[in-house]
Amino acid sequence: MSLKLHQTKDGSSTLYSSEFEQYYHNPNGAASESLFVFFEKSGLIDFLENAKSVTIFEIGFGTGLNFLLLLDILQEKQINIPVSFYTIEAFPIDYQIASSIDFTGHLSDPKLNNILPGIFTEISPGMNVIKPLKTMDVTLHLFAGNFEKFSLKDINTDFIFHDPFSPEVNKELWTESTFQKLAGFSKPETVLSTYCAASKARGAMCSAGWFVARTRGALGKREMTIASLSEEKLLDYKRVNESKLTQRYRNGDF
Repeated sequence: MSLKLHQTKDGSSTLYSSEFEQYYHNPNGAASESLFVFFEKSGLIDFLENAKSVTIFEIGFGTGLNFLLLLDILQEKQINIPVSFYTIEAFPIDYQIASSIDFTGHLSDPKLNNILPGIFTEISPGMNVIKPLKTMDVTLHLFAGNFEKFSLKDINTDFIFHDPFSPEVNKELWTESTFQKLAGFSKPETVLSTYCAASKARGAMCSAGWFVARTRGALGKREMTIASLSEEKLLDYKRVNESKLTQRYRNGDF
C-alpha cells in the first residue's frame, strides 16, 4: 500500500493509507487511544496483575503499536508470565517504514521501539512465530494474510483487540461471520474491545452471539464498544439491546 508517516497530536506515529483513505490510528493520539481502548477499558491491565498467563488475539497488527505497548506494560510492572499474542495483518509494512515509526514518548523503556524494524524484517506470508525479547516469555504469532485464510484452532484467547480499518472501508472484518469466527477462538469470559461504535458493527456482534456494551470513547470520541461471551464481564458497562440490534442487522436495516 501507499503509506505516509504522520505524527499524531500526542507525539506518537501513525500511518495514512491512500488506498483505504484512513489513518491507522486516531490522529489526535495513536498511543493514547490504544492504551485507553485496548488496555484500560478492556480491563487487561488489571487482569495482568494476577494472571498466570495471557493470550491476546488482534485483528490488524498495523504498525505493531498494541504489541509494543503490551511489552512495555509487562516490563514496567515486572510481570513475567507466558504471553501469546496472535495477530493478523493483510498488508505488513516494510523495514524502512517500520524504522521511521516513533512511539518512544509513550514507552517507559524507549529502547523497545527498536524491536519494530526487526519484526517486520522477519515477516513472510502465512504464520510467523517471533520471540522479540530474550528477557520475556512473550511469543508473537503474526499471520501475514487475510483473516478468512487464518484457520488455527485452540487459541483460547483472553482478550481480543478488534482494530482493523473502519467498517466503511473494511466491511469484511465487521460481519457476523467474522465475530462468529472470533467467538470460536475465545473463552466464555473473553473480552473484545474496539474503537468502533457503529450500530451495524454492534449488530453483527450481537447476531454472532456476543453480549455488547457501550462506553465512553477516547480523545473526544463519544463512544467505543466492549463485548464478551459472558454477561458478567459487562456489569460495569451500559448494555445495548442485543435482541433488537440482532433483528435489525438480520433485516438489513443499517
